[in-house]
Amino acid sequence: MKTDTENRDGKTRIGMLVFPMVTSLDVLGPFEVLARAPDCQAELVWKNREPVKGDTGLVITPDRGFDDAPQYDVIVVPGGPGQTPLMEDATVIDFLRRQGAGAELVTSVCTGSLLLAAAGLLDGRKATCHWMSIDQLALFGVQAVPERVVVDGNRITGAGVTSGLDFAFTVLATLRGEEPAKALQLMMEYDPAPPFQSGHPRVAAPELVEKVRASAREMLQRRMEVSRRVAANRGGLAR
Repeated sequence: MKTDTENRDGKTRIGMLVFPMVTSLDVLGPFEVLARAPDCQAELVWKNREPVKGDTGLVITPDRGFDDAPQYDVIVVPGGPGQTPLMEDATVIDFLRRQGAGAELVTSVCTGSLLLAAAGLLDGRKATCHWMSIDQLALFGVQAVPERVVVDGNRITGAGVTSGLDFAFTVLATLRGEEPAKALQLMMEYDPAPPFQSGHPRVAAPELVEKVRASAREMLQRRMEVSRRVAANRGGLAR
């Protein structure tokens, strides 16, 4: 996969969005993989280079601001509580639209797919999202697929948080082939064996699923309100 950017500097440029109240692992898991990928350069991008604090308090410093960001070959959009207001942030939506128009791969982890959907970058596509918010994709004309990673053409989306690793190896295999992806997976000893079978509603006890959903009810309600509003009037974003 070659682009003008790649031809100029010999590396595939991967831009990973960060923002206040991002879920840090949505970014750090894929970054750990993609920053090690052969002939790839991964960097963090936000409106400016001021540090941002994730939803667990981890402080992340962007490498680039929107104004000095190049056209990326791959754009990666994470999720987290801070994703919800960004669906109505015209500066962010405009940046994603510009990047999406020129990128070879347009990708997301967790509720980052709702940001892509708000920007019109998943229209008529298949995609996934965190299990508690995947139903909101349908509001944007996106076919929700409850899988850990979903590939639809040059759109690659990962489900919730920890799926970012599976997502990243899928992106790497798309860029460089299976062998480099397998080799890096081995080097990183990515051999998951969770201590409990409770990582998804399909395997967790129903009462646990309801308890977890109830704990996030207010956040989910806010996200649904914004998703409905943006889906109903996607062209009316205010700065």
